[in-house]
Amino acid sequence: MAAAAAGPVRLWVRTEPFLVGALPVPPPARLTLHYLRKAAAYARARADQGCFPRLRWPCWRRIACAKLQLSVDIAWLYFELYRGLLGLAPPVRLRWAEAEAACTSAEELEEERSKLSVDTLQFLLFLYVQQFHNVSLRRSLLGDEWPSPRTRSPSLTGNSATGNKNWNDQEHLDFVQSHLLDILELLLEPEQLSASSHSSCSSLVSLEAVCALSFLLEGTVSNSGMVRPLHELALRQPCHGHNGYSKGSRTFSLPKLESWLRSSLTANPLGITAGLKAGKKLAWAHKVEGTTRRARITCSARVVPEVSPLVLMSQVYKQTVAKSSDTLVGAHVRIYRCNESFIYLLSPLRSVTIEKCRNSTFVLGPVEMSVHVQSCDNIKVITVCHRLSLSSTQGCTFHTLTPTQPLILSGNQAVSFAPFHTHYPMLEDHMAQVGLATLPNYWDSPMLVCRDSGDTSVFRLLPPSDFYTFVIPFEMEGDTTETPGGLPQEYQEVLRQREHQVRLWQRMVKEAGLTRDQRKEFQAVVENKFYEWLVQTGNKQQLDSLVPPAPASKQDNIPGQDNIPGQEKERESSGSSQ
Repeated sequence: MAAAAAGPVRLWVRTEPFLVGALPVPPPARLTLHYLRKAAAYARARADQGCFPRLRWPCWRRIACAKLQLSVDIAWLYFELYRGLLGLAPPVRLRWAEAEAACTSAEELEEERSKLSVDTLQFLLFLYVQQFHNVSLRRSLLGDEWPSPRTRSPSLTGNSATGNKNWNDQEHLDFVQSHLLDILELLLEPEQLSASSHSSCSSLVSLEAVCALSFLLEGTVSNSGMVRPLHELALRQPCHGHNGYSKGSRTFSLPKLESWLRSSLTANPLGITAGLKAGKKLAWAHKVEGTTRRARITCSARVVPEVSPLVLMSQVYKQTVAKSSDTLVGAHVRIYRCNESFIYLLSPLRSVTIEKCRNSTFVLGPVEMSVHVQSCDNIKVITVCHRLSLSSTQGCTFHTLTPTQPLILSGNQAVSFAPFHTHYPMLEDHMAQVGLATLPNYWDSPMLVCRDSGDTSVFRLLPPSDFYTFVIPFEMEGDTTETPGGLPQEYQEVLRQREHQVRLWQRMVKEAGLTRDQRKEFQAVVENKFYEWLVQTGNKQQLDSLVPPAPASKQDNIPGQDNIPGQEKERESSGSSQ
Protein backbone atom coordinates (compact mmCIF):
# COMPACT_ATOMS: atom_id res chain seq x y z
CA MET A 1 0.00 0.00 0.00
CA ALA A 2 2.82 2.43 0.85
CA ALA A 3 4.54 1.79 -2.47
CA ALA A 4 1.30 2.34 -4.36
CA ALA A 5 0.70 5.60 -2.54
CA ALA A 6 4.13 6.80 -3.53
CA GLY A 7 3.17 6.81 -7.21
CA PRO A 8 5.40 5.73 -10.08
CA VAL A 9 8.59 7.28 -8.74
CA ARG A 10 11.42 4.90 -7.81
CA LEU A 11 14.36 6.23 -5.79
CA TRP A 12 17.68 4.67 -4.92
CA VAL A 13 20.99 5.52 -3.31
CA ARG A 14 23.71 6.71 -5.67
CA THR A 15 26.73 4.42 -5.78
CA GLU A 16 29.74 6.74 -5.94
CA PRO A 17 29.29 8.72 -2.69
CA PHE A 18 29.77 5.40 -0.86
CA LEU A 19 31.94 3.43 -3.26
CA VAL A 20 34.67 6.08 -3.59
CA GLY A 21 33.47 8.88 -1.29
CA ALA A 22 33.38 7.06 2.05
CA LEU A 23 36.91 6.69 3.40
CA PRO A 24 37.27 3.07 4.62
CA VAL A 25 38.27 4.13 8.11
CA PRO A 26 36.33 5.24 11.22
CA PRO A 27 35.73 9.02 11.05
CA PRO A 28 37.31 11.54 13.45
CA ALA A 29 35.67 11.76 16.87
CA ARG A 30 33.91 15.06 16.17
CA LEU A 31 32.67 14.22 12.69
CA THR A 32 29.29 13.27 14.21
CA LEU A 33 25.74 14.48 13.71
CA HIS A 34 25.92 16.65 16.84
CA TYR A 35 28.95 18.61 15.68
CA LEU A 36 27.88 18.68 12.03
CA ARG A 37 24.61 20.34 13.12
CA LYS A 38 26.68 22.96 14.92
CA ALA A 39 28.84 23.40 11.83
CA ALA A 40 25.72 23.83 9.70
CA ALA A 41 24.33 26.53 12.01
CA TYR A 42 27.73 28.25 12.11
CA ALA A 43 27.92 28.28 8.31
CA ARG A 44 24.38 29.61 7.83
CA ALA A 45 25.03 32.40 10.34
CA ARG A 46 28.10 33.50 8.38
CA ALA A 47 26.71 33.54 4.86
CA ASP A 48 28.28 36.96 4.27
CA GLN A 49 31.73 35.53 5.07
CA GLY A 50 31.71 32.87 2.38
CA CYS A 51 30.20 30.01 4.38
CA PHE A 52 26.74 29.64 2.80
CA PRO A 53 25.34 28.58 0.36
CA ARG A 54 28.86 28.02 -0.96
CA LEU A 55 31.56 27.07 1.53
CA ARG A 56 34.93 28.54 0.67
CA TRP A 57 38.09 26.67 1.66
CA PRO A 58 39.23 29.26 4.27
CA CYS A 59 35.84 29.00 6.01
CA TRP A 60 35.90 25.22 6.01
CA ARG A 61 39.47 25.23 7.32
CA ARG A 62 38.37 27.44 10.22
CA ILE A 63 35.35 25.24 11.02
CA ALA A 64 37.34 22.01 10.71
CA CYS A 65 40.29 23.10 12.83
CA ALA A 66 38.53 25.23 15.47
CA LYS A 67 35.19 23.43 15.81
CA LEU A 68 35.79 19.83 14.70
CA GLN A 69 39.36 19.48 15.99
CA LEU A 70 40.71 18.31 12.62
CA SER A 71 44.21 18.98 11.36
CA VAL A 72 44.63 21.17 8.29
CA ASP A 73 45.75 18.14 6.27
CA ILE A 74 42.65 16.13 7.18
CA ALA A 75 40.44 19.16 6.52
CA TRP A 76 41.93 19.48 3.03
CA LEU A 77 41.61 15.73 2.50
CA TYR A 78 37.84 15.83 3.00
CA PHE A 79 37.46 19.05 0.99
CA GLU A 80 39.46 17.69 -1.94
CA LEU A 81 37.87 14.23 -1.76
CA TYR A 82 34.41 15.77 -2.03
CA ARG A 83 35.46 17.88 -5.02
CA GLY A 84 36.64 14.71 -6.73
CA LEU A 85 33.08 13.33 -6.59
CA LEU A 86 31.65 16.25 -8.55
CA GLY A 87 32.64 14.90 -11.96
CA LEU A 88 34.82 17.87 -12.85
CA ALA A 89 35.75 17.94 -16.53
CA PRO A 90 39.33 16.85 -17.33
CA PRO A 91 40.36 20.37 -18.51
CA VAL A 92 39.22 21.79 -15.15
CA ARG A 93 41.24 19.16 -13.26
CA LEU A 94 44.30 19.86 -15.42
CA ARG A 95 44.03 23.63 -14.84
CA TRP A 96 43.94 23.06 -11.08
CA ALA A 97 46.96 20.74 -11.31
CA GLU A 98 48.84 23.41 -13.26
CA ALA A 99 47.96 26.09 -10.71
CA GLU A 100 48.94 23.87 -7.77
CA ALA A 101 52.22 22.82 -9.38
CA ALA A 102 53.14 26.46 -10.03
CA CYS A 103 53.04 27.30 -6.30
CA THR A 104 56.52 27.75 -4.84
CA SER A 105 55.52 28.14 -1.18
CA ALA A 106 52.86 27.09 1.32
CA GLU A 107 51.48 30.64 1.24
CA GLU A 108 51.00 30.54 -2.55
CA LEU A 109 49.33 27.15 -2.32
CA GLU A 110 46.96 28.44 0.37
CA GLU A 111 46.12 31.41 -1.83
CA GLU A 112 45.20 29.09 -4.70
CA ARG A 113 43.09 26.90 -2.41
CA SER A 114 41.28 30.00 -1.15
CA LYS A 115 39.73 30.38 -4.61
CA LEU A 116 37.87 27.08 -4.24
CA SER A 117 34.39 26.54 -2.81
CA VAL A 118 31.84 23.74 -2.51
CA ASP A 119 28.09 23.49 -2.00
CA THR A 120 27.69 23.80 1.79
CA LEU A 121 24.74 21.44 2.29
CA GLN A 122 26.05 18.75 -0.05
CA PHE A 123 29.44 18.92 1.65
CA LEU A 124 27.76 18.42 5.04
CA LEU A 125 26.05 15.33 3.64
CA PHE A 126 29.38 14.07 2.34
CA LEU A 127 30.89 14.52 5.82
CA TYR A 128 27.97 12.66 7.38
CA VAL A 129 28.49 9.76 4.93
CA GLN A 130 31.88 9.23 6.61
CA GLN A 131 29.84 7.70 9.48
CA PHE A 132 29.35 4.76 7.12
CA HIS A 133 32.51 3.20 8.55
CA ASN A 134 31.83 4.00 12.18
CA VAL A 135 31.70 0.93 14.40
CA SER A 136 28.44 0.62 16.30
CA LEU A 137 28.79 -1.04 19.71
CA ARG A 138 25.16 -2.12 19.58
CA ARG A 139 25.59 -3.78 16.16
CA SER A 140 28.82 -5.36 17.33
CA LEU A 141 27.06 -6.95 20.30
CA LEU A 142 24.38 -8.26 17.95
CA GLY A 143 27.04 -9.82 15.76
CA ASP A 144 26.41 -7.61 12.72
CA GLU A 145 29.66 -5.73 12.93
CA TRP A 146 33.07 -6.48 14.37
CA PRO A 147 36.62 -5.50 13.53
CA SER A 148 38.62 -8.03 11.53
CA PRO A 149 41.04 -9.91 13.78
CA ARG A 150 43.70 -9.78 11.08
CA THR A 151 43.64 -6.02 10.71
CA ARG A 152 42.45 -4.87 14.10
CA SER A 153 40.73 -2.20 12.01
CA PRO A 154 37.05 -1.31 12.00
CA SER A 155 37.46 -0.32 8.34
CA LEU A 156 37.17 -3.96 7.30
CA THR A 157 33.77 -4.62 8.81
CA GLY A 158 30.43 -5.16 7.20
CA ASN A 159 27.71 -7.71 6.72
CA SER A 160 28.55 -8.50 3.11
CA ALA A 161 29.89 -11.79 1.93
CA THR A 162 33.33 -10.35 1.27
CA GLY A 163 33.44 -7.74 4.04
CA ASN A 164 33.85 -4.65 1.85
CA LYS A 165 31.04 -2.27 2.71
CA ASN A 166 31.95 0.21 -0.02
CA TRP A 167 31.16 -2.44 -2.66
CA ASN A 168 27.88 -3.50 -1.01
CA ASP A 169 24.99 -1.37 -2.23
CA GLN A 170 22.60 -3.03 0.22
CA GLU A 171 24.76 -1.51 2.96
CA HIS A 172 24.43 1.87 1.22
CA LEU A 173 20.64 1.57 1.25
CA ASP A 174 20.54 0.36 4.85
CA PHE A 175 22.67 3.30 5.95
CA VAL A 176 20.40 5.88 4.32
CA GLN A 177 17.21 4.22 5.56
CA SER A 178 18.56 3.96 9.10
CA HIS A 179 19.76 7.57 9.22
CA LEU A 180 17.22 9.28 6.96
CA LEU A 181 15.71 11.49 9.67
CA ASP A 182 19.17 12.53 10.88
CA ILE A 183 20.13 13.39 7.30
CA LEU A 184 17.00 15.52 6.82
CA GLU A 185 17.49 17.28 10.16
CA LEU A 186 21.08 18.11 9.21
CA LEU A 187 19.73 20.02 6.21
CA LEU A 188 17.05 21.96 8.13
CA GLU A 189 17.31 25.67 8.77
CA PRO A 190 17.95 26.43 12.49
CA GLU A 191 14.45 27.84 13.08
CA GLN A 192 12.95 24.49 11.99
CA LEU A 193 14.64 22.73 14.91
CA SER A 194 13.59 22.61 18.55
CA ALA A 195 15.78 23.68 21.44
CA SER A 196 17.09 20.12 21.59
CA SER A 197 18.06 20.32 17.90
CA HIS A 198 15.34 17.96 16.73
CA SER A 199 12.58 18.39 14.18
CA SER A 200 8.84 18.48 14.82
CA CYS A 201 5.76 17.53 12.85
CA SER A 202 5.57 21.13 11.59
CA SER A 203 9.18 21.35 10.39
CA LEU A 204 9.68 22.41 6.78
CA VAL A 205 12.46 21.33 4.45
CA SER A 206 13.68 23.93 1.96
CA LEU A 207 13.94 23.21 -1.75
CA GLU A 208 17.69 23.86 -1.59
CA ALA A 209 17.97 21.12 1.03
CA VAL A 210 16.21 18.63 -1.25
CA CYS A 211 18.50 19.72 -4.10
CA ALA A 212 21.46 18.95 -1.84
CA LEU A 213 19.97 15.53 -1.06
CA SER A 214 20.31 14.74 -4.77
CA PHE A 215 23.97 14.14 -3.89
CA LEU A 216 22.81 10.87 -2.29
CA LEU A 217 19.57 9.99 -4.07
CA GLU A 218 18.38 9.70 -7.64
CA GLY A 219 15.65 7.78 -9.41
CA THR A 220 13.30 7.43 -12.31
CA VAL A 221 9.64 7.83 -13.20
CA SER A 222 7.95 4.47 -13.76
CA ASN A 223 10.01 2.56 -16.33
CA SER A 224 11.12 5.56 -18.39
CA GLY A 225 14.78 4.54 -18.14
CA MET A 226 15.88 8.15 -17.71
CA VAL A 227 17.76 8.70 -14.45
CA ARG A 228 16.90 12.00 -12.74
CA PRO A 229 18.18 13.68 -9.56
CA LEU A 230 15.94 13.56 -6.51
CA HIS A 231 14.86 17.21 -6.59
CA GLU A 232 13.55 16.96 -10.16
CA LEU A 233 11.41 13.97 -9.21
CA ALA A 234 10.23 15.62 -5.96
CA LEU A 235 9.01 18.66 -7.89
CA ARG A 236 6.72 16.62 -10.17
CA GLN A 237 3.11 17.66 -9.66
CA PRO A 238 1.79 14.12 -8.95
CA CYS A 239 4.26 13.80 -6.06
CA HIS A 240 3.30 16.99 -4.21
CA GLY A 241 0.47 15.37 -2.28
CA HIS A 242 2.80 12.65 -1.07
CA ASN A 243 5.91 14.67 -0.22
CA GLY A 244 4.15 17.79 1.08
CA TYR A 245 5.63 20.31 -1.37
CA SER A 246 4.17 23.82 -1.30
CA LYS A 247 4.76 25.98 -4.38
CA GLY A 248 4.03 29.11 -2.40
CA SER A 249 6.71 28.61 0.26
CA ARG A 250 8.93 26.34 -1.90
CA THR A 251 9.22 23.96 1.04
CA PHE A 252 8.35 20.35 1.87
CA SER A 253 6.62 19.05 4.98
CA LEU A 254 9.33 17.06 6.74
CA PRO A 255 7.06 14.18 7.93
CA LYS A 256 5.51 13.80 4.48
CA LEU A 257 8.86 14.09 2.71
CA GLU A 258 10.40 11.47 4.97
CA SER A 259 7.44 9.14 4.43
CA TRP A 260 7.59 9.62 0.65
CA LEU A 261 11.32 8.97 0.56
CA ARG A 262 11.02 5.80 2.64
CA SER A 263 8.18 4.41 0.54
CA SER A 264 9.98 5.23 -2.73
CA LEU A 265 13.45 3.96 -1.80
CA THR A 266 14.41 0.67 -3.38
CA ALA A 267 17.51 -1.27 -4.37
CA ASN A 268 19.60 0.49 -6.99
CA PRO A 269 18.70 -1.09 -10.37
CA LEU A 270 21.92 0.35 -11.80
CA GLY A 271 24.06 -0.47 -8.77
CA ILE A 272 26.72 -3.01 -7.97
CA THR A 273 24.55 -6.04 -7.20
CA ALA A 274 22.06 -5.60 -10.06
CA GLY A 275 24.72 -4.48 -12.52
CA LEU A 276 26.97 -7.48 -12.04
CA LYS A 277 24.04 -9.90 -11.87
CA ALA A 278 22.79 -8.71 -15.25
CA GLY A 279 26.29 -8.35 -16.68
CA LYS A 280 28.44 -10.57 -18.83
CA LYS A 281 31.22 -13.00 -18.01
CA LEU A 282 34.45 -12.19 -19.80
CA ALA A 283 36.85 -14.83 -21.12
CA TRP A 284 39.92 -12.79 -20.19
CA ALA A 285 41.61 -15.54 -18.16
CA HIS A 286 41.98 -19.29 -18.47
CA LYS A 287 41.91 -22.17 -16.05
CA VAL A 288 45.35 -23.24 -14.85
CA GLU A 289 46.13 -26.95 -14.91
CA GLY A 290 46.61 -28.58 -11.54
CA THR A 291 44.31 -26.22 -9.65
CA THR A 292 40.60 -26.24 -8.87
CA ARG A 293 40.41 -22.45 -9.00
CA ARG A 294 38.59 -20.86 -11.89
CA ALA A 295 39.14 -17.19 -12.66
CA ARG A 296 35.95 -15.15 -12.67
CA ILE A 297 35.78 -11.86 -14.56
CA THR A 298 32.43 -10.12 -14.92
CA CYS A 299 31.39 -6.77 -16.37
CA SER A 300 28.10 -4.98 -15.75
CA ALA A 301 26.03 -3.99 -18.75
CA ARG A 302 26.14 -0.31 -19.76
CA VAL A 303 22.48 0.56 -19.15
CA VAL A 304 22.76 4.34 -19.16
CA PRO A 305 25.80 6.45 -20.08
CA GLU A 306 25.71 8.39 -16.79
CA VAL A 307 26.53 5.28 -14.76
CA SER A 308 30.09 3.95 -14.78
CA PRO A 309 30.43 0.26 -15.65
CA LEU A 310 31.63 -2.24 -13.03
CA VAL A 311 34.25 -4.92 -13.56
CA LEU A 312 34.82 -7.67 -10.99
CA MET A 313 37.93 -9.84 -11.35
CA SER A 314 38.51 -12.66 -8.88
CA GLN A 315 40.61 -15.80 -8.39
CA VAL A 316 43.07 -15.18 -11.19
CA TYR A 317 45.87 -17.59 -10.33
CA LYS A 318 49.37 -18.03 -11.79
CA GLN A 319 48.74 -16.27 -15.08
CA THR A 320 48.96 -12.98 -16.94
CA VAL A 321 45.84 -11.02 -17.85
CA ALA A 322 46.46 -8.07 -20.18
CA LYS A 323 43.73 -5.80 -21.52
CA SER A 324 43.31 -2.42 -23.16
CA SER A 325 39.60 -2.45 -23.72
CA ASP A 326 36.55 -0.25 -24.22
CA THR A 327 34.95 -2.43 -21.55
CA LEU A 328 37.35 -0.93 -18.99
CA VAL A 329 37.09 2.75 -19.96
CA GLY A 330 35.62 4.71 -17.05
CA ALA A 331 34.94 1.53 -15.06
CA HIS A 332 34.98 0.88 -11.33
CA VAL A 333 37.18 -2.22 -11.03
CA ARG A 334 37.38 -4.65 -8.13
CA ILE A 335 40.22 -7.18 -8.10
CA TYR A 336 39.69 -9.85 -5.46
CA ARG A 337 41.70 -12.89 -4.30
CA CYS A 338 44.14 -12.93 -7.22
CA ASN A 339 47.42 -14.70 -6.45
CA GLU A 340 50.79 -15.13 -8.15
CA SER A 341 49.62 -13.30 -11.26
CA PHE A 342 50.46 -10.33 -13.46
CA ILE A 343 47.49 -8.14 -14.35
CA TYR A 344 47.66 -5.29 -16.87
CA LEU A 345 44.57 -3.09 -17.27
CA LEU A 346 45.82 -0.48 -19.71
CA SER A 347 42.78 1.76 -20.11
CA PRO A 348 41.58 4.94 -18.34
CA LEU A 349 39.69 3.75 -15.25
CA ARG A 350 37.29 5.39 -12.78
CA SER A 351 38.40 3.60 -9.60
CA VAL A 352 40.17 0.39 -8.60
CA THR A 353 39.89 -1.69 -5.42
CA ILE A 354 42.42 -4.48 -4.86
CA GLU A 355 41.54 -6.88 -2.04
CA LYS A 356 43.04 -10.01 -0.51
CA CYS A 357 45.60 -10.50 -3.27
CA ARG A 358 49.07 -11.96 -2.83
CA ASN A 359 52.37 -12.17 -4.68
CA SER A 360 51.08 -10.36 -7.75
CA THR A 361 51.83 -7.33 -9.90
CA PHE A 362 49.12 -4.91 -11.07
CA VAL A 363 49.82 -2.40 -13.84
CA LEU A 364 46.88 -0.01 -14.17
CA GLY A 365 45.98 2.67 -16.67
CA PRO A 366 45.34 6.17 -15.26
CA VAL A 367 42.72 6.05 -12.49
CA GLU A 368 40.50 9.13 -12.34
CA MET A 369 39.38 8.82 -8.73
CA SER A 370 41.08 6.37 -6.39
CA VAL A 371 43.02 3.15 -5.98
CA HIS A 372 42.30 1.41 -2.67
CA VAL A 373 44.40 -1.59 -1.61
CA GLN A 374 43.13 -3.69 1.29
CA SER A 375 44.31 -6.88 3.01
CA CYS A 376 47.03 -7.65 0.46
CA ASP A 377 50.45 -9.26 0.93
CA ASN A 378 53.56 -8.81 -1.20
CA ILE A 379 51.95 -7.15 -4.21
CA LYS A 380 53.27 -4.45 -6.50
CA VAL A 381 50.96 -1.74 -7.88
CA ILE A 382 52.11 0.49 -10.75
CA THR A 383 49.76 3.32 -11.68
CA VAL A 384 49.03 6.97 -12.33
CA CYS A 385 46.07 7.77 -10.07
CA HIS A 386 44.32 10.69 -8.41
CA ARG A 387 44.46 9.06 -4.98
CA LEU A 388 45.97 5.98 -3.37
CA SER A 389 44.85 4.54 -0.03
CA LEU A 390 46.06 1.47 1.86
CA SER A 391 44.68 -0.56 4.71
CA SER A 392 45.98 -3.81 6.19
CA THR A 393 48.71 -4.40 3.64
CA GLN A 394 52.02 -6.15 4.27
CA GLY A 395 55.21 -6.04 2.22
CA CYS A 396 53.62 -4.16 -0.70
CA THR A 397 55.33 -1.75 -3.11
CA PHE A 398 53.60 1.13 -4.88
CA HIS A 399 55.08 2.85 -7.94
CA THR A 400 52.78 5.84 -8.37
CA LEU A 401 52.37 9.23 -9.96
CA THR A 402 49.67 11.02 -7.95
CA PRO A 403 48.63 14.64 -7.29
CA THR A 404 47.52 13.79 -3.73
CA GLN A 405 49.26 12.31 -0.71
CA PRO A 406 48.94 8.51 -0.47
CA LEU A 407 46.74 7.65 2.51
CA ILE A 408 48.11 5.11 4.98
CA LEU A 409 45.11 3.89 6.93
CA SER A 410 45.32 1.24 9.65
CA GLY A 411 46.94 -2.18 9.78
CA ASN A 412 49.81 -1.67 7.29
CA GLN A 413 53.32 -3.08 7.59
CA ALA A 414 56.48 -2.78 5.49
CA VAL A 415 55.03 -0.51 2.80
CA SER A 416 57.40 0.80 0.11
CA PHE A 417 56.70 3.85 -2.05
CA ALA A 418 58.59 4.42 -5.28
CA PRO A 419 58.30 6.68 -8.34
CA PHE A 420 56.21 5.66 -11.32
CA HIS A 421 58.64 3.96 -13.67
CA THR A 422 57.01 2.67 -16.83
CA HIS A 423 54.97 3.66 -19.87
CA TYR A 424 52.85 2.30 -22.69
CA PRO A 425 52.05 4.03 -26.00
CA MET A 426 48.57 5.36 -25.04
CA LEU A 427 49.47 6.41 -21.49
CA GLU A 428 49.61 10.19 -21.95
CA ASP A 429 46.40 10.18 -24.01
CA HIS A 430 44.68 8.20 -21.25
CA MET A 431 46.00 10.62 -18.59
CA ALA A 432 44.49 13.54 -20.49
CA GLN A 433 41.14 11.72 -20.70
CA VAL A 434 40.88 11.55 -16.90
CA GLY A 435 42.51 14.91 -16.14
CA LEU A 436 45.78 13.70 -14.59
CA ALA A 437 49.04 15.60 -15.13
CA THR A 438 52.68 14.85 -14.27
CA LEU A 439 52.77 17.63 -11.65
CA PRO A 440 52.24 17.94 -8.77
CA ASN A 441 53.42 14.46 -7.77
CA TYR A 442 53.23 13.45 -4.09
CA TRP A 443 54.23 9.79 -4.43
CA ASP A 444 56.89 10.29 -1.73
CA SER A 445 54.74 12.21 0.81
CA PRO A 446 52.25 9.73 2.33
CA MET A 447 49.79 10.81 5.02
CA LEU A 448 49.34 8.71 8.15
CA VAL A 449 45.60 8.95 8.75
CA CYS A 450 44.77 6.57 11.62
CA ARG A 451 46.03 6.57 15.18
CA ASP A 452 47.56 3.11 14.81
CA SER A 453 49.24 4.18 11.57
CA GLY A 454 51.02 7.07 13.25
CA ASP A 455 54.32 5.18 13.36
CA THR A 456 56.32 6.28 10.33
CA SER A 457 58.24 3.00 10.43
CA VAL A 458 55.32 1.30 8.64
CA PHE A 459 56.57 2.73 5.33
CA ARG A 460 59.75 3.62 3.54
CA LEU A 461 60.78 5.22 0.27
CA LEU A 462 62.34 2.57 -1.94
CA PRO A 463 66.14 2.95 -1.86
CA PRO A 464 67.53 3.91 -5.28
CA SER A 465 69.80 0.84 -5.12
CA ASP A 466 66.65 -1.38 -5.20
CA PHE A 467 65.07 0.51 -8.10
CA TYR A 468 64.66 -0.89 -11.61
CA THR A 469 62.48 0.31 -14.45
CA PHE A 470 59.49 -1.78 -15.53
CA VAL A 471 58.86 -2.68 -19.17
CA ILE A 472 55.28 -3.36 -20.28
CA PRO A 473 55.84 -6.24 -22.72
CA PHE A 474 53.10 -5.55 -25.24
CA GLU A 475 52.89 -3.82 -28.59
CA MET A 476 50.25 -1.09 -28.88
CA GLU A 477 49.61 2.01 -30.95
CA GLY A 478 50.28 5.42 -29.43
CA ASP A 479 52.78 8.25 -28.96
CA THR A 480 54.13 7.82 -25.41
CA THR A 481 57.72 6.58 -25.56
CA GLU A 482 59.02 7.33 -22.04
CA THR A 483 57.89 7.61 -18.45
CA PRO A 484 55.70 10.74 -18.10
CA GLY A 485 57.41 13.33 -15.95
CA GLY A 486 60.69 11.40 -15.90
CA LEU A 487 62.36 10.01 -12.76
CA PRO A 488 63.75 11.74 -9.65
CA GLN A 489 67.43 12.51 -10.06
CA GLU A 490 68.71 9.96 -7.51
CA TYR A 491 66.82 7.13 -9.23
CA GLN A 492 67.87 8.27 -12.68
CA GLU A 493 71.50 8.33 -11.52
CA VAL A 494 71.35 4.69 -10.40
CA LEU A 495 70.04 3.67 -13.82
CA ARG A 496 72.82 5.63 -15.51
CA GLN A 497 75.43 3.86 -13.38
CA ARG A 498 73.99 0.45 -14.25
CA GLU A 499 73.98 1.28 -17.95
CA HIS A 500 77.63 2.30 -17.63
CA GLN A 501 78.46 -1.03 -15.96
CA VAL A 502 76.73 -2.92 -18.78
CA ARG A 503 78.78 -1.08 -21.39
CA LEU A 504 81.98 -1.86 -19.47
CA TRP A 505 81.03 -5.53 -19.31
CA GLN A 506 80.26 -5.66 -23.03
CA ARG A 507 83.58 -4.03 -23.84
CA MET A 508 85.46 -6.43 -21.52
CA VAL A 509 83.88 -9.44 -23.23
CA LYS A 510 84.64 -8.02 -26.65
CA GLU A 511 88.29 -7.36 -25.77
CA ALA A 512 88.84 -10.74 -24.04
CA GLY A 513 89.83 -12.38 -27.31
CA LEU A 514 87.82 -15.55 -26.76
CA THR A 515 87.89 -18.34 -29.31
CA ARG A 516 84.70 -19.54 -30.95
CA ASP A 517 84.42 -22.52 -28.59
CA GLN A 518 85.13 -20.29 -25.58
CA ARG A 519 82.41 -17.86 -26.67
CA LYS A 520 79.92 -20.75 -26.93
CA GLU A 521 80.91 -22.04 -23.50
CA PHE A 522 80.75 -18.54 -22.02
CA GLN A 523 77.31 -17.95 -23.57
CA ALA A 524 76.03 -21.21 -22.09
CA VAL A 525 77.28 -20.22 -18.61
CA VAL A 526 75.60 -16.80 -18.89
CA GLU A 527 72.33 -18.35 -20.08
CA ASN A 528 72.33 -20.87 -17.24
CA LYS A 529 72.95 -18.15 -14.67
CA PHE A 530 70.22 -16.02 -16.22
CA TYR A 531 67.81 -18.96 -16.09
CA GLU A 532 68.61 -19.52 -12.41
CA TRP A 533 67.95 -15.84 -11.76
CA LEU A 534 64.60 -16.03 -13.60
CA VAL A 535 63.50 -18.96 -11.44
CA GLN A 536 64.72 -17.44 -8.15
CA THR A 537 63.02 -14.09 -8.76
CA GLY A 538 59.76 -15.50 -10.12
CA ASN A 539 60.29 -13.78 -13.47
CA LYS A 540 60.23 -17.12 -15.28
CA GLN A 541 56.57 -17.49 -14.35
CA GLN A 542 55.85 -14.05 -15.79
CA LEU A 543 57.63 -14.86 -19.07
CA ASP A 544 55.92 -18.26 -19.32
CA SER A 545 52.52 -16.68 -18.74
CA LEU A 546 53.06 -14.31 -21.66
CA VAL A 547 52.90 -17.30 -24.03
CA PRO A 548 49.28 -17.66 -25.24
CA PRO A 549 47.66 -20.76 -23.72
CA ALA A 550 46.73 -23.76 -25.80
CA PRO A 551 43.13 -23.74 -27.08
CA ALA A 552 40.79 -24.34 -24.15
CA SER A 553 38.49 -27.31 -23.94
CA LYS A 554 34.89 -26.87 -25.00
CA GLN A 555 33.93 -26.72 -21.34
CA ASP A 556 36.33 -23.88 -20.54
CA ASN A 557 35.77 -21.85 -23.70
CA ILE A 558 32.33 -20.29 -23.39
CA PRO A 559 31.37 -18.53 -26.66
CA GLY A 560 30.34 -14.90 -26.41
CA GLN A 561 31.82 -14.22 -22.98
CA ASP A 562 33.85 -11.30 -24.29
CA ASN A 563 31.02 -9.80 -26.32
CA ILE A 564 29.88 -6.76 -24.31
CA PRO A 565 26.64 -5.14 -25.56
CA GLY A 566 27.07 -1.62 -26.85
CA GLN A 567 30.81 -1.94 -27.45
CA GLU A 568 31.93 -1.50 -31.04
CA LYS A 569 35.34 -3.04 -30.56
CA GLU A 570 37.64 -4.60 -28.00
CA ARG A 571 41.33 -3.66 -28.13
CA GLU A 572 43.29 -6.51 -26.60
CA SER A 573 46.99 -6.13 -25.91
CA SER A 574 48.89 -8.63 -28.02
CA GLY A 575 51.14 -11.09 -26.24
CA SER A 576 54.30 -10.36 -28.21
CA SER A 577 57.27 -9.73 -25.95
CA GLN A 578 59.37 -6.67 -26.67
